[in-house]
Amino acid sequence: MHKNEYTAIGLMSGTSLDGLDIACCEFQKDGERWNFRIICAETIPYDPARRQALASLENASSCDFVMADIEYGHFLGRMAVGIISRNGLSPRLIASHGHTIFHRPEQGFTCQIGRGSAIAAETGIPVVCDFRTLDVALGGQGAPLVPIGDALLFSDYDYCLNIGGFANISHQQAGKRLAWDICPANIVLNRLAGRMGRDYDHDGELAARGEIIPTLLDRLNALAFYAAAPPKSLGKEWVEKQVMPLLDMADLPVQDLLATFCEHIAVMVARSCGSDKNQKLLVTGGGAFNSHLMRRIRDHASPRIIVPDPLTINFKEALIFAFLGVLRMRGEVNCLKSVTGATRDSSSGAIY
Repeated sequence: MHKNEYTAIGLMSGTSLDGLDIACCEFQKDGERWNFRIICAETIPYDPARRQALASLENASSCDFVMADIEYGHFLGRMAVGIISRNGLSPRLIASHGHTIFHRPEQGFTCQIGRGSAIAAETGIPVVCDFRTLDVALGGQGAPLVPIGDALLFSDYDYCLNIGGFANISHQQAGKRLAWDICPANIVLNRLAGRMGRDYDHDGELAARGEIIPTLLDRLNALAFYAAAPPKSLGKEWVEKQVMPLLDMADLPVQDLLATFCEHIAVMVARSCGSDKNQKLLVTGGGAFNSHLMRRIRDHASPRIIVPDPLTINFKEALIFAFLGVLRMRGEVNCLKSVTGATRDSSSGAIY
């Protein structure tokens, strides 16, 4: 294979705990431009036991935590072997985001489990993982990491918005890539839907039946994080401390909470975009399938909203993590200080 051509697998597990996204992708560098193709991709849903284990791991003993890190790494490796064998693939590398358990860059640490050595042992293929910790050690947020992929693979769009567990956005300004976490999204919406016995609010049906509560919306919109300038990122801990108490104190029907929180997401997204109606906003992530949420975003945001094909919606982050792995193996920058606030750009990721 040519030195500027790569087949790579990206593994992505988001905070919404939907499951493991796996994408096998081809990348080709043509001059200064990178071209890509998703060869195949699938989501492996988490069974209830694994979902619960991942959700509660932050409270585990140190021994149980280490064991979970190793076990989850072997699980990732087995899932990668599965997609390779089912599709007759020959990837040069596997890039794994892992699953975030702690993200506290202000305290100098972040932690994504899924031991890279275990993935490499299962697959026999070079593995790149642990993409965030070098940036945090350099004083950065360790997030978001996707913007380098937005800049090099999706440069046709003025803004790239991903709505997963959290909503985040990136765009080019004055020759620099800027990006930040906007607000919580599916991590809250899915939890609220769970109160109605659902894994998620399909098409935003519950939210569409609810009423927006202005007083709650104002409190959410006034949270201090939103007034802070980028770079900035969010973690589950912030949601537990800042968001859930407001929702719980409101003592409202779930439909009203969902309606209000969808409105909150839409308002925050609109604040993050410019007012130019000729610009293009690419929307990916599970939230792009939430019809009610997308209607609210369209009502508030100025740029022209573009929702791509389902493969790109579902697997853009796995695609970009595969690309981050390619950049790391080439020794090229894959983490931008303009995005994270670190002291320098870096080529991040541990290689096994």
